[in-house]
Amino acid sequence: MRLLIWGFGAWSCLLAGAAPIEVTYHKTIAPVLQARCQGCHRPGEAVPMSLLTYKDARVWAKAIKEAVLLRKMPPWFADPAHGDFVNDRRLSKEEIDAITAWVDGGAKEGSPADAPPPRTFTEGWSIGKPDLIVQMPQPFDVPASGSVEYTYFVVPTGFTEDQWVQATEARPTNRAVVHHIVVFVRPPGSKFLADAPTGVAYLPARREPRRQPDTGEGSLQYLNGVAELIGGYAPGGLPYQLKPGQARLVPKGSDLIFQMHYTPNGKPATDQSRIGFILAKEPPKERVINTFISDTNLHIPPESADFIAKARVTFYEQATLLSLAPHMHLRGKSFEYRATYPTGETETLLTVPRYDFNWQLSYNLKQPKVLPKGTVIECIAHYDNSANNPVNPNPKTEVFWGDQTWDEMLAGFLDLAVPVNMNTRDIAVPRKTAPPAAN
Repeated sequence: MRLLIWGFGAWSCLLAGAAPIEVTYHKTIAPVLQARCQGCHRPGEAVPMSLLTYKDARVWAKAIKEAVLLRKMPPWFADPAHGDFVNDRRLSKEEIDAITAWVDGGAKEGSPADAPPPRTFTEGWSIGKPDLIVQMPQPFDVPASGSVEYTYFVVPTGFTEDQWVQATEARPTNRAVVHHIVVFVRPPGSKFLADAPTGVAYLPARREPRRQPDTGEGSLQYLNGVAELIGGYAPGGLPYQLKPGQARLVPKGSDLIFQMHYTPNGKPATDQSRIGFILAKEPPKERVINTFISDTNLHIPPESADFIAKARVTFYEQATLLSLAPHMHLRGKSFEYRATYPTGETETLLTVPRYDFNWQLSYNLKQPKVLPKGTVIECIAHYDNSANNPVNPNPKTEVFWGDQTWDEMLAGFLDLAVPVNMNTRDIAVPRKTAPPAAN
């Protein structure tokens, strides 16, 4: 029995008595790297090593083989037993076998005539050339050392009419010192960060930890018209891109608020992050909103190796689930989303058995899932606050909800599609019914 590997897509089979076909970069490996790797592994992106050419890949051949055999790359943490996701990054066994055979065979280049057409990228943007770009008004100086509190920048959009957005992409100008970006839409009249000045760095007062009993009751954030998350950047994250007929709303007169998490790296640096928008070409049929299920009463005891926290919410109006994105910090171990429908049926929507704070991934459903009115979504999170956790900032301390990485979060992000004219508050808060008329 001899291993026979060939062709685009890097698939393989075993054929008795067949002569093995030589595995080369251009014919077999380049298509795999294009499809699975080059979105991140190229100049200007978060990953330092480029895999756009044979010369690039040849240098890293042994490291590539090791990473794919251990399934460290491409990063993907969903348990395949639950959910079917359109952005599933896992390599197939055939693709892994092809890469292994290529490296073991000397990582040969082959004929350039066999190469697929190279992928094209818009410089600086994964979504293509934006219709609009909004940037922080001035650079921010990041010190060489120490910690930087979450820093906010309020930037007026100047929009004189509502804008429906089909894709957004937030990008730092200095990835070396930016851990993540979250961009909020603040509509006119909102009190969200009302004290923040326009155009300059703002640090809100740090609130005291909550020491309230944890009942497991959570809440859906950003559905009250105060602010809405419109885009972000994080390691391993993807731009927000929607299907035709779907769009996110930026009301006229809104401000954008950049939440910046800077991480000093030993050298003084500057950053002036920005966000790009691709506008919907026609009025949308569905509005897409981002929210998250939270437990802000989170309280993890010292030296707890497997602390479990839960947060559940009820949907008071029907919505369609598009994607899920679990978020915890350095003590996070695992995360699960579970749905209980009005019929009593339960379903596990997503399980991430080995959460990795270094890769903030979203999981986009192949088939959007209708959540009928009355559906309960529960998030179950496990934390390791013990000395056995190698990245634990301090196993001997109590841990509460907070922004910084030495704090913790239980945040189950969701993208939901709803009717364009729906009051999004109705999803999270039951409507008040009129009292019965007196006889």
